Amino acid sequence: MAEPTREADRESRSLSGTLLEGKLAIRPVRRGAVSRRALIERARASDARVVGVTAPAGFGKSTLLSEWAAVDDRTIAWATIDRFDDDPVALLTLLATAAAGFSPSAADVVAEMRGLPSTVLGRSAPMLAAALARAPGPFLLLVDDIHAAASDECHDVLEVVLAGVPAGSQVVLASRAEQPYFARLRIDVPTLEIGADALRLDGDAARVIFAEQDVAVADENIAVAVERCEGWPTGLVLYALAVKAGADVLSVGGDERFVADYLYHECLAGLPLELQEFLRRTAVLDELSVELCDAMLEREDSGVVLRHLEALNLFLIPLDRRELWFRYHALFREFLLADLRRREHGLISGLHVRAADWLESERILDPAVDHLLAAGEVERAGELVAELALPTYQRGEVAVVERWLDGLGDAVIESSPALAVIAAWAAILQGKSPASERWAATLERFDLEGAPDEDRAAFESARAMVRAAMCPAGWERVLADAKLAAAYEPAWSPWRDQALHLLGSGLLLAGEKGAARDAFIEASESAARVGNADSVLLSEAELAILAMDEGAWSDADAHAHVAVRAVDDHHMEGYPTTALALAVSARLAQRRGDAVAADRFLVRAMRARVHCTHVLPYLAMRTRLQIAGLFVGLGDRTAATHMLREIDELLAHCPDVGALTDEIASFRSRLDDAAMSRASIPLTPAELRLLPYLQTHLTIAEIGKRLFISRNTVSSEVGSIYRKLGVTTRGAAVDRAIEAGLLGD
Repeated sequence: MAEPTREADRESRSLSGTLLEGKLAIRPVRRGAVSRRALIERARASDARVVGVTAPAGFGKSTLLSEWAAVDDRTIAWATIDRFDDDPVALLTLLATAAAGFSPSAADVVAEMRGLPSTVLGRSAPMLAAALARAPGPFLLLVDDIHAAASDECHDVLEVVLAGVPAGSQVVLASRAEQPYFARLRIDVPTLEIGADALRLDGDAARVIFAEQDVAVADENIAVAVERCEGWPTGLVLYALAVKAGADVLSVGGDERFVADYLYHECLAGLPLELQEFLRRTAVLDELSVELCDAMLEREDSGVVLRHLEALNLFLIPLDRRELWFRYHALFREFLLADLRRREHGLISGLHVRAADWLESERILDPAVDHLLAAGEVERAGELVAELALPTYQRGEVAVVERWLDGLGDAVIESSPALAVIAAWAAILQGKSPASERWAATLERFDLEGAPDEDRAAFESARAMVRAAMCPAGWERVLADAKLAAAYEPAWSPWRDQALHLLGSGLLLAGEKGAARDAFIEASESAARVGNADSVLLSEAELAILAMDEGAWSDADAHAHVAVRAVDDHHMEGYPTTALALAVSARLAQRRGDAVAADRFLVRAMRARVHCTHVLPYLAMRTRLQIAGLFVGLGDRTAATHMLREIDELLAHCPDVGALTDEIASFRSRLDDAAMSRASIPLTPAELRLLPYLQTHLTIAEIGKRLFISRNTVSSEVGSIYRKLGVTTRGAAVDRAIEAGLLGD
């Protein structure tokens, strides 16, 4: 799998920054808009910390937010949500970036919003909630189009984040649809809901709209317009424009069909056919620029056309200060897309392909994938995903990789060796079972006989690394597979560091510590060159353990420091691959007598072990062995024994782990002989997975649906959590978990 150049990555990030600027820009008040000052003042005067503005399209929600921003004297931030934010990691990153404008604490945690989707509720969401609570002064955060973040995962993290809004500050959420977390949120947080009825316009407001369009209408006819449009603001604006264009005031309709008719007859039909085509066809773009439109439409004057459309006020919104990128107003774009599907459906796929062609040529690859998927060009999209998956994962954007894989579909992945490798690693590095076993089995079915030697060698190496990590056939096969991968991966390969780390692991299982050390050193150096934090932290953690075994404590500290720095610098908290480094660092801090650091590293390691499962068996065992050693140092036999039980469960899946079996037996013997007085029972991985949901007001049954477990299992695990934390209520459990570091930072 090729890795994008750093220059290409910078270009792609630069575009992301430009588009992010547009999503965070406060929208100006539209000229001639009917004032919503009374609604705004009522909301400001209330004690509501969260305000929901919920109504269908065209009810002036964004206009209300713009006016509110213009009249409020608090520090103001804005975030516009789109379909790519329907992911808890993306959503929290955007909200934290917006909040950075009023809270230094939020600025500090923006990068910490990354990570595995499964850890966001327990760590990122409470971190952002705490950052909001620590804002130095009152703020107003306006969030437009929050309905685009429609997944349960987004709703859950929003409930947690919004609970952190302090008194005197407000978050205003504009949505087309009811947000299910809102009803749960109002139990503990003062809220206010502004619905469609409150946003409907009366005769006085309609009179303002008609006056703005220089349309003189009798009062009785104003009443007719209000009745036919049912107070719908967009309907009244278009009604006035239709009358201005010569329509009979008593014959104009006021429903959504009327809007479509108006948009067609007044916004499209009156334009030259070429301009109509430009509007329809460019509507396939979430964001558009001159160069992209030229390439997609195979023309050279898109700049002139876009300026003309901007002058016509045809719902074109600039996304950056230099006005290089634009988007259409959502309602207008929906109309254009519907018109495109009706009139030129056969062109849509080609438009997406040409958009992807230009984006790919400019190395703006993430949106290129989405256009190819929209065009049904799954094979070509798959080639890009195979190229982008590794660096995207390394940026902490695991959810993006998963979205791409979902878009490709299992059939496409199963037909592509490269994609099957990506799918396998995506599952393995999140500790997912049975997905890992399924994709590993898929890899075994491929036969590349007859393929070019280079392709066959690359695939054999990739398949061998998956086997070596999962250890399905014992330690000897691990070592053989790792040796094959290390031999096949050249020095320039972005996978060489991983092959070398696996080789070191296989040599440890064989009891060859000296050779393992050499492999880990080379793996860490290779990983540092290509920016692969996983191999750095894993190899450095193993080097620290080897140094500890030899009593070389200063060397051990140095290696552990490098490992933890990789975790922190790359914001990998919660990844299963971090657990070993954190456990080793806890043991070293304990030896130095730094109880505070030891406890903090221990908590982090315990959380990371949740996803360090039998999918990575010997890594999971070695991690728990280090944690057990830490508990021995604390004099806690019960907790150490609990870690041994987890190791025994892992051994049941993977019993043949060579020299590691002897290490486990030796530790078990020392534990039996040791005199210890403490007795604590740590939360199990299953309980730690459930714990973040106690922050929400989800019912036991709803939590079960989120975790795909029965209601009885949830009840049992909740009871166990209460007993272990020494509490009797959900609120107390959350407070105790935050205090212990099990939730949040």
